Amino acid sequence: MTQPSAIQLVDADELEEYPIATDQRLESHFYVEMHFRRWLNSRFCLLAEPEVGFYGFNLFFVSQDQSPVGTLPCDDRLLAKYLNLDIERWQGLCKREISPLYNWHKVRCSNGEIRWAHPVVTEMAVKALGSKRKNAEAKAKARERKRLKDLTQMLERIGAKHLMANPGFVERLDAWLIAHRPECNRTEPVIREALDVIGSERP
Repeated sequence: MTQPSAIQLVDADELEEYPIATDQRLESHFYVEMHFRRWLNSRFCLLAEPEVGFYGFNLFFVSQDQSPVGTLPCDDRLLAKYLNLDIERWQGLCKREISPLYNWHKVRCSNGEIRWAHPVVTEMAVKALGSKRKNAEAKAKARERKRLKDLTQMLERIGAKHLMANPGFVERLDAWLIAHRPECNRTEPVIREALDVIGSERP
């Protein structure tokens, strides 16, 4: 099977777009999901020479610290450096029937850069970003619930409980405070100011 070379010429217009933008980050990314049976039964694991398998496996993890996450640069010098190899040894490994870049293919990133991507590595990176978004959304919803609960308690405390009979009033009050007093503590004077402004607005 013909293997890709880091100096292979590719028409950028024919390349697929990498699904993860360059500015997307996994700041606390120290864990990678690993399906060991999938790995042990892969063509690469079964057929690669031990030396090639070792360096190819390490490239999976090198890519986790790249931008965009899950990709590798198309520069033999950098790839050799990441693996602590001299350039001649790295290029020699890439000439083997199954090389460390087995199943990696070139993609176009959101900043226009051409980089290596691997379908399984991409799959795991997309999944990790999805988990990150879900966690962020869950935290945002938890913060919103707390804000609305605190506002409800404050309205009760200042004798404005009757305003909560209006559907969506607490949410509207919360939105005003976020838009106009984002840096302020939600003290009684700040809440009263918001009530005055909202009360003066036409429904």
